[in-house]
Amino acid sequence: MSDIGYKAILPEGWARPRGFSHAVVSKGTATIRVAGQIGAEPGGNVKPGASVGEQWRIALGKVVTVVKAAGGDVPNIVLLRAFVTDIEAFKAAGPAIGEAWGATLGRHFPAMTLVEISKLIDPNACVEIEAEAVLA
Repeated sequence: MSDIGYKAILPEGWARPRGFSHAVVSKGTATIRVAGQIGAEPGGNVKPGASVGEQWRIALGKVVTVVKAAGGDVPNIVLLRAFVTDIEAFKAAGPAIGEAWGATLGRHFPAMTLVEISKLIDPNACVEIEAEAVLA
């Protein structure tokens, strides 16, 4: 494990997950906990009709921006929690989600949870993402 970031855990005999890690071991001196970021530009509301992919791109980009503002960077992110209002729409947006992931996190795959919920604070929001990052 390096001074920043994490070591992904893959139990013996388990298939490697696609797009996330089952668990990570991190070390550091400070933890950044990013509150849920929705797919709205900072200071604004979600655009009516904004797609799942577009909202995912904005929300994940905001998570990275907050982590960087706190002194970290993408490799410091060890956990994501994503909430979506329609899991089938999320699955259908796979290519856009993957493109947004590559543009913001690259080949970095922290531990992650994805949960379908009934609604979010903004009536136009369909994505909210929380994160945890550890600084060396």
